[in-house]
This record gives sequence, structure tokens and C-alpha cells, in this order.
Amino acid sequence: MKEIQITENEAGQRFDKMLGKYLNKAPKSFLYKMLRKKNIVLNGKKASGNEKLAAGDSVKLFLSDETIGKFSELFEGYTDTKLEILHEDSNILLINKPAGMLSQKAKESDESLVEHLITYLVRSGQMKETDLKTFRPSICNRLDRNTSGIIAAGKSMAGLQELNRMFHDRTIGKYYLCLVCGKVGRQSRIEGWLAKDERTNKVAILNHKQEGSVPIVTEYRPLKSAEQVTLLEVHLITGKTHQIRAHLASIGHPLIGDYKYGKRSVNQEYEIQYGLKSQLLHAARLEFPSCEGALSELSGKIFTAELPELFKKVAADQGVL
Repeated sequence: MKEIQITENEAGQRFDKMLGKYLNKAPKSFLYKMLRKKNIVLNGKKASGNEKLAAGDSVKLFLSDETIGKFSELFEGYTDTKLEILHEDSNILLINKPAGMLSQKAKESDESLVEHLITYLVRSGQMKETDLKTFRPSICNRLDRNTSGIIAAGKSMAGLQELNRMFHDRTIGKYYLCLVCGKVGRQSRIEGWLAKDERTNKVAILNHKQEGSVPIVTEYRPLKSAEQVTLLEVHLITGKTHQIRAHLASIGHPLIGDYKYGKRSVNQEYEIQYGLKSQLLHAARLEFPSCEGALSELSGKIFTAELPELFKKVAADQGVL
């Protein structure tokens, strides 16, 4: 028999979700069968799985150690990558992701920011390996592999839930810096519809709704312009796949270094001169709204991430920084 005491990090989620994490290799049918047969009980009583867990609850698994071991896989994705942490408290971290790092795994063999985050928390003594069986810290916003800047991560269940709610409700301000082709004379708000082609992992910007498309809104203002280049600050209202890159390209101002949506001839010039092989796009600032509860200490705070060195050099050489 194995007994699990529910902590704050497991509290607030459905019982069956927690079991699915603890016995992460077990089929759902097995979990529900064990619940029906009272081989898994909550607070000593039969449970259906849809109960919401609270701190202090007791979960008992009347299963052999062999069965638990068979259906329970420990985390094995530890890495040696050091993170640039901009802010950390008991509930969240803000991390400056470098260009080239995946936000989340695309395939099983990948290393991503999520694995680096878990490695940091375990090796710094803030979590035990056994904690990972019922709660996995995770990121709450994603950036393309070659986009740098701030990613917010929850290291407690409360932090994860609150951050996810803010990003979902769009109450957290997301501001990016990018270098685009051409001279942008004034600030603007552009709207449209975005449709993604899963086969090519490329999006199209439409001026009307089509089946499968989603609405997008992007605001931008020029910070400094030269003849052929503008440094833009972009306020991302919605947050869809490749939104900034595709939306700006659709109005004739593609990002410098963006081979998917940009101008190949321009990109090749920058690659020859600077070795630039990806878009100059950086998630530079997060602005928190009025916060209560677990994130109350972050209420109204603003966090920034410094531009990467290559971005700064290109912008300075072009006279826009």
C-alpha cells in the first residue's frame, strides 16, 4: 500500500488528473477500474475521480510496489543548461530564453526550457524527484525557437494557474522588440485572421474569416527608423503561432532574418555581414496587472529582458539603437 498526502501543489486539480500524473504510464481504463474496485481511495472512501483535491487529503493506493513501478515513470530529462533568471519567488520564475532554445519539446528526444526549468528546481533543492510524480512545473507562454526573451513559468500549482489565467484573459502586457525591413512612420493597430497550415508549419494572414482561422490583433510603434530599417515595439494583443512575424510581413515590413516570412535577398545580406540566421525578435517586457492571491506581490510590476548582443550590434550598426 502507498499513501500520498496532497500538498498545495496538488490541490485544486481533479483526482483523476493527479492519478494520471502519478501513474503516468497507466491506461485511464486501469485507473478508473482501480477506483471502482476501491484499490485507490480518497480519504479512505471510494472515489469516482472527478473530485477536486484539497491540501491535506489522503490518497491510498492498494497496489503492489511492482505495479506502481510499472506504471510510474520518473523524470529523466535532466540537462546541463544554465538559465538566465530575471525574477523568482515561491510561485513563479521569469526566464530570459536565448534564441535557439525550444520552449517545449517538439519530439521526445528534444531538450527544451521545460527540462532546463525542472533540472534547476530539483538541483537547487526546491523540489524532490518524487514531487514530479504529481506536479510538473511548466511554462505559461511559448516563444518560437529562434525568438528570444521573457518566458513565464509556474513553479507551484497556484503560480501556474494564475499565470495561465492572465495569459488566457490577456490581462498581462506582452511587449516585443523587432527589427523590420523598411521605414515605419507611425504607430498602428492591425487586425486580421490567421490560418495555420500544420503540414508546413506556416501561417497565412487573411482579411476575412475562413474555416479554421482565428482572429488576431497586433499593435506596434516605431522607436527609431533609418532608410531601410525600423526598430519596432510590438504590443501583442492576441498570441497566435508566428503572429508578429506573419502579420508584419503581410503589411510589407517583414522581420530582418526571418527566412520563413521575410525577404530572402535582405536576409542573405545580413547573414553575410553578421552571420544572422534567424529573425531579430525579442520578448522584451511583461507588465503585470493588478494581482491578488498567490501573485499579489507582482501587482503592477514590470519586468524587462536585455536584448541579445547580436540584436544590439545589428541595430546599432543600422543606426536605430
